[in-house]
Amino acid sequence: VQLQASGGGTVQAGGSLRLSCEASGSFDSIVDIHVMAWYRQSPGKEREMIASMIKGATIQYKEALKGRFIFSRDNAKNTVYLDMNKLAPEDTAVYYCGAVTDGNIYWGQGTQVTVSS
Repeated sequence: VQLQASGGGTVQAGGSLRLSCEASGSFDSIVDIHVMAWYRQSPGKEREMIASMIKGATIQYKEALKGRFIFSRDNAKNTVYLDMNKLAPEDTAVYYCGAVTDGNIYWGQGTQVTVSS
């Protein structure tokens, strides 16, 4: 599975961004991928999971981000999205999409999100 993340950039506090992660590889649909997830890593901090989607259905969020971040998918485009709203400087990080399937873990290349105050 190959993952291509995009959509990062610089935004002012209070703004919104949409991240995209297109998956490709040996699968018929992204719903066949056991878990797709968004992570982020800020400088000096460990990578943390933001949200996960199991078999294209069950979505779980990091509690503190619930309501501000929305995880969705477009099966036809084999793409998942992370809509981020009311962004704050503490949301500044490199954002990664990841996938778990066939007993393996796959990562996209990361996309930088910078929120200015």
